[in-house]
Amino acid sequence: MKRPVSEVYCPSPYLAVPHLQAVPAVQAVVPPPQATPVPFTPAFSPAFTHSLTPVSVTPALTPVSVPPAVTHFTPMMHFIDQRGSDELLSQTGAVSNGSVMSPAPNHADNNNDAKKVKLDTKNPGAPSRVIHIRNIPNEVTEAEIVHLGIPFGKVTNVLVLKGKNQAFLEMSDEVAATTMVNYFTNCTAQLRGRAVYVQFSNHKELKTDQNHSNNPSAQAALQAAQALVNQTDTQGGPNTVLRVIVEHMIYPVTLDVLYQIFSRVGKVLKIVTFTKNNTFQALIQYPDVVTAQAAKMTLDGQNIYNACCTLRIEYSKLSNLNVKYNNDKSRDYTNPNLPTGDPALDSALAIGGMPFTGMPLAGVTPTAAALGAAGIRLPGQPSPNCVLLVSNLNEEMVTPDALFTLFGVYGDVLRVKILFNKKDNALVQMSEPHQTQLAISHLDKMKTWGKQIRVTLSKHQTVQLPKEGQPDAGLTKDYTNSPLHRFKKPGSKNYQNIYPPSATLHLSNIPPTVDEEQIKDAFTHAGASVKAFKFFPKDRKMALIQLGSVEEAIAALIKMHNFQLSDSSHLRVSFSKSTI
Repeated sequence: MKRPVSEVYCPSPYLAVPHLQAVPAVQAVVPPPQATPVPFTPAFSPAFTHSLTPVSVTPALTPVSVPPAVTHFTPMMHFIDQRGSDELLSQTGAVSNGSVMSPAPNHADNNNDAKKVKLDTKNPGAPSRVIHIRNIPNEVTEAEIVHLGIPFGKVTNVLVLKGKNQAFLEMSDEVAATTMVNYFTNCTAQLRGRAVYVQFSNHKELKTDQNHSNNPSAQAALQAAQALVNQTDTQGGPNTVLRVIVEHMIYPVTLDVLYQIFSRVGKVLKIVTFTKNNTFQALIQYPDVVTAQAAKMTLDGQNIYNACCTLRIEYSKLSNLNVKYNNDKSRDYTNPNLPTGDPALDSALAIGGMPFTGMPLAGVTPTAAALGAAGIRLPGQPSPNCVLLVSNLNEEMVTPDALFTLFGVYGDVLRVKILFNKKDNALVQMSEPHQTQLAISHLDKMKTWGKQIRVTLSKHQTVQLPKEGQPDAGLTKDYTNSPLHRFKKPGSKNYQNIYPPSATLHLSNIPPTVDEEQIKDAFTHAGASVKAFKFFPKDRKMALIQLGSVEEAIAALIKMHNFQLSDSSHLRVSFSKSTI
């Protein structure tokens, strides 16, 4: 029997929930290890390489009514082939409750696992607080199974049958279990990208032996689940509206970026963004509490981009968002005909009879360009554009090495091509899409070599190297294997020290044999006027140098980065947020 489309594509409360680690009894929960996004390597690689760093997870939901099957599908859900249940069973070795649980070959521990639970073959399919989960991945943990049940109520016991692709989850009551089974009847659950099947177990209680009671990972997962329930008392109850705070926002985060991320969990109805206490924040509304709970549990504490732009999520006191305009600050995805708030634009849209084109409509697969801003790469979609077009350059001064050094402040430059017939234009290929956004935000319209350069996304997807024998005059260079890349190492501290061009430069890797006068002389010889200089008090390997202008500092950075100060030391230069 073919599975209906609604079972394949509708959102689940569990989407790639990070693992919980075993914790001592005195602790509530230990932050899980860094998870890798679906490249979301975050793309969300930020790509977004993007990593997701879960910090906290959310309290359990009290049982809620479950809406009818949702036909809206989210980009994150992997497509699964429609095939008969017999084929699924034969492939995985999973058996329905009531069948003889014979050990699968090559799994010596199956006999012991099968003895841990006593199956009652009476009343198959009758409601029970014990839930049977089939087709689970072999490497799945108890914590991941527990997370499937957390949005629906308190989880009291868990058992994973190693090698049999099955698990059992015991809820505190039949109401919570019924809510969970009904929800996953309409929406296919996923564990590690694999569809799993949720149904009532044939037994009313999960009876396990003494060895299972002493299982550290199972007990840790249950303790963590209880800690989540207890958090409800201090953080407030679940709601359909989430309040999102973006901390350490080194890279730009926009409303569209948030939409791409949060729509992975379920259908987003409305978003309102604002800045409070110099922090970018947003209110995001989902259609139901289960989806909002899943979003908080999945995304709270994770980084949009590598080592920065951390999401802090809590429940809002609002139950509904009143959106008046569809623009770059607020969107109502249920009403694309709202005005933008710009009279000229609204008039033009009214004449054309078109809604605001900047708004991705709910249910529409996001474009590669939109995903590129968030660093998210989805299966089957072309890679986001990583190539920049740099125009209005001073063609007497520009070289591939100069552009490599300047743009290398904001990302790892792979290739540079100065156009042969238009030498005031160049193509710069970055290694990641979010790095192109960072370069645009910091270098566009910046005065360099006496001209205000423009930096935009190119229509090209890659910078082509010249063919063998083709004249190029050294205008194209490949820097893929350059040792001067600043961001090759995942989680590099350089991500935390990215600033716009300024008159003050940060210097590092200064050898002890080089003094202040030698460094100032080197910058003066490079054409800069030094206004001030200061070594770091606790580390003379680093210093700040203040020049006459931002334009001077840009030119000095291009000339002095990797400048040889001694036989074994090369100077490292970047822009600083400080002044002397």
